[in-house]
Amino acid sequence: MKVLVTGANGQLGHALRRHVPTGVELVAHGHDELDVTQPQSVPHVLAIEPEVIVNAAAYTAVDQAETARAAAYAVNSSGAEHMARAARELGCRLVHISTDFVFDGAQGYPYTPESKPNPLNVYGASKLAGEQAVQAIKPDALILRTAWLYDETGRNFLHSMLRLMRTRAELHVVDDQIGTPTAAAGLAQCIWRAIERRLGGIQHWTDAGVASWYDFAVAIRQTALSQGLLHRNVDVRPVPSSAYPTPASRPTFSVLDKAATWHALALTPGHWSTALADTLMRLAKTADDPCS
Repeated sequence: MKVLVTGANGQLGHALRRHVPTGVELVAHGHDELDVTQPQSVPHVLAIEPEVIVNAAAYTAVDQAETARAAAYAVNSSGAEHMARAARELGCRLVHISTDFVFDGAQGYPYTPESKPNPLNVYGASKLAGEQAVQAIKPDALILRTAWLYDETGRNFLHSMLRLMRTRAELHVVDDQIGTPTAAAGLAQCIWRAIERRLGGIQHWTDAGVASWYDFAVAIRQTALSQGLLHRNVDVRPVPSSAYPTPASRPTFSVLDKAATWHALALTPGHWSTALADTLMRLAKTADDPCS
């Protein structure tokens, strides 16, 4: 089975490449090889003739999107539309990756795939527009929402915290935004299983459990210390979002209800803290100087 992955140089793209199953011919293209924002990307995909397209290309700079609206929509909406058109013309399957930020966080309990979206920022709105384009063009596609993604590669909260913890004696991290940290490795395994089982529709996937960004930061500190990625303790203090204003508003509670997806895939992830420990263990093994 030939599978095309867009956004292959991102953290999810790297994880999909690391965990590619036996029997899959993977064609992994980053932005330089396949720019999903361009209409010319469609004939490029048609020439590859994949049986499955995994659209992992995304504009994920949440705060920058507030002033770079066109760039965010070009990737997250137009890019999704182009990949859906290519999938329809080929008659192949499409997996499109979306986000918990399509919700406003106001309901205070986990969002099901049927919950009504109401994004608070440009990033979330552009991702919702991408979902809608995919549904209109390729109704049988799999739209997979996830949250708080991180990996041992790429730019993400994990690497930001490790960098700051190595250079500062004290950090302030917001404790009133609740979600679920999700390791890219687990999401990649979910995607490969979903392809195998031909899953479609809107689905949700994250690791198990919930956390605030503060909880996540404390867990990063403790696990990194135990695995030799940090050599000194750092004071991590909780603060409200009002003490750390950002250009983009964020949902206060964006936990996703994953029960239906876990059941459909017969795949239940472990707690997010376990996935974090596994990720940091891999990072410690590959780093020349774990504390640099």
